[in-house]
Amino acid sequence: MSLRASFASTIAFMLLPLAAQAAGISYSKDIQPIFTDKCVACHACYDSPCQLNLSAAEGAQRGANKLPVYDASRTKAQEPTRLFLDAHGADAWRRKGFWSVLDGRGNQAALMARMIDLGHSHPLVPNAKIADGLDLSINRRNQCPTPESIDDFVEQNPRSGMPFAVTGLSDKQYATLKAWLAQGAPVDEQPMQPSAAEARQVTDWENFLNQRGARETLVSRWLYEHLFLAHLYFSENGTPGHFFQVVRSRTPSGLPIDPVAARRANEDPGTEFYYRLWPIQGVIVHKTHITYPLSSAKLAHVRELFFSGNWQADKVPGYGPKHRANPFETFAAIPAQARYQFMLDNAEYFVRTFIRGPVCRGQIATDVIRDNFWTLFQDPRHDLYLTDPVFREKATPLLALPGLIDDMGQMLLQWTTYRDKRNEYEKLRLIAYQGAPVPTWADIWRGNDNALLSVFRQYDSASVRKGLIGGVPQTIWWMDYPLLERTYYGLVANFDVFGNVSHQAQTRLYFDLIRNGAEQNFLRLMPVAARGPLLDDWYQNSGKLKMWMDYQNLDYGMPTGLDLPAVGAKNAFASQLLTRYASLNARPDPINLCRNGGCYRSGVVRPLQDAEQAFSRLVSRPAAGLKVIEQFPEATMLRVELADGKREIYTVLRNRAHSNVAFMLGESLRYQPGLDTLTIYPGVLSSYPNFMFDLKAGEAEDFVAALEKVQVQADFDKVVERWGIRRSNPQFWFYFHDLDAYLRETEPAEAGILDMNRYENL
Repeated sequence: MSLRASFASTIAFMLLPLAAQAAGISYSKDIQPIFTDKCVACHACYDSPCQLNLSAAEGAQRGANKLPVYDASRTKAQEPTRLFLDAHGADAWRRKGFWSVLDGRGNQAALMARMIDLGHSHPLVPNAKIADGLDLSINRRNQCPTPESIDDFVEQNPRSGMPFAVTGLSDKQYATLKAWLAQGAPVDEQPMQPSAAEARQVTDWENFLNQRGARETLVSRWLYEHLFLAHLYFSENGTPGHFFQVVRSRTPSGLPIDPVAARRANEDPGTEFYYRLWPIQGVIVHKTHITYPLSSAKLAHVRELFFSGNWQADKVPGYGPKHRANPFETFAAIPAQARYQFMLDNAEYFVRTFIRGPVCRGQIATDVIRDNFWTLFQDPRHDLYLTDPVFREKATPLLALPGLIDDMGQMLLQWTTYRDKRNEYEKLRLIAYQGAPVPTWADIWRGNDNALLSVFRQYDSASVRKGLIGGVPQTIWWMDYPLLERTYYGLVANFDVFGNVSHQAQTRLYFDLIRNGAEQNFLRLMPVAARGPLLDDWYQNSGKLKMWMDYQNLDYGMPTGLDLPAVGAKNAFASQLLTRYASLNARPDPINLCRNGGCYRSGVVRPLQDAEQAFSRLVSRPAAGLKVIEQFPEATMLRVELADGKREIYTVLRNRAHSNVAFMLGESLRYQPGLDTLTIYPGVLSSYPNFMFDLKAGEAEDFVAALEKVQVQADFDKVVERWGIRRSNPQFWFYFHDLDAYLRETEPAEAGILDMNRYENL
């Protein structure tokens, strides 16, 4: 259709009476696609402004609420408001304080209509920077107008219409939404149903999880507590885009699911229940899309893993605070080898749950980790918690986790009690390992491509990917089973996103100890003479005070079995790791780990090789010598177009440097901006793009040269003017959703709508 014909069609549609327009409007075919195109990028999940979730009809009908989910200052836990779980239907949500955005009142149009009217009547200046006066930060105070306050809001905030501070709805989208709202916002949404092949596999897994007997019940409970956050999919005969979550239901297989809405996955359900695989409804968004594959081979492996031995369980523990605080005691009957191996088999999933899950949102939540580090795992054959029953028996009572008692008056006592238990465990562990053989390369697990992971923090969010990505990081984690399991229970199973400041502070402080434990475990691989200097580098200035106050002393006695030099030991280790584990490295990285001058992937076309060679000039250089780094946001996307119409996407991550990450507050005091660096890697490495550049492959050299010349803001502004995709770009949504399209093409199981709440106004 020509542009003129398309315009005429839109005008004709808009001139139709609203009732006539709405008569043919389908929510599922017409309305949800508009929400998905222009609204879900902001309005989804817990950080949706005013809790307005437009990823499904249930969210649109639920409406808005002024209480934020992410609140690090509340002194009392908040009532959960999880979509599809904590209430059902508009009336139930009204009783929980939500108000409608779809219903009009008398002659007053619906809130959504008023907000899109406001946005449509105040379009942005194309390609211009958003004018001062609009707070675009993720931590902005959302005003959340109600039907009673909408008139005042419109008068006082003329530029706050929807979509907020970004290129808006097309005329046709606007007219369709207005017509639908005028008709009363009818919904015809049909829930996703599994295919016949999926239904058979659902039955197999539900039958397995609902076996009776103490052993079987205990294993199913452990599996549920480790998979409740997963978006499960069937890698054999599964329908693309179909995902499931395991829930506890009051109804058995074959009947409609009636989920138990417990606050945490390991809380008492209060009723008889069955484990069920519930189809996930609504639009998949990348930030919550933590996938886990199921198959017949996986089911057979799990059966073998947990039930091949002759271990016994005479009873199933309860759900009291003691059992929830210490999963090592609760599930002690299940062989520790089986538990750890299950987690190692899909280690990326488990690290994702606490690096990208609900716990990891907000600067105070993420400043416990470095901006980039690698994660390795201790081989089960050399993990003393698994192999030494005497050590395991002594260690288990010391591995309990804080945070379940959130009384504000007990916060300090709770923290010091659990910190002291942890340090007592570390002393016990130190002695045990001093009596074990020295660590060698065989101690580092290499079972599959989950063995090597890269973690990146983007200030108030974080991400993890398989493979060794980026330059050699400042720190490396080496996790054993007690470290991995405690991290999971502390940050996932026991974490309550609706909890109060006491719960959140205890969780954050204990994770600080976990990080330190993983770092110090890695130092066991280093020569004795190298350990002190490395630790001093990681814990500079105030970090030394934290070492004295809260951390266990470093092991300076046990030598390493790795042949590494005392000077440059970590870099030598990284070099050998890249060589020895090359077959398991899911994402080789010649751009950031350049060898022999060829800083590009050999398997891509020559124009992309030339572009990657140019990009490599920007990586592994400190901001003190490359001033443009000061201008870069946390996660920037580069869209590189080829002559044949194809394109490649690269992510530019800004790695901020700190003297230490040992404290919950005062991060700016420990920031070392002159040491910031960039990582550039093909693919989408963040759920939260902060900005985007679009360039031809042949322009890569000019683009890099322009960045290298940047000294001040005005210089960077010129780069943005030439190649940047601003929020006001008329084609903004095409470019933004092309990132989603790229994910569907390259990693279809991982694809989901990205979040634009952090897209900056450059």
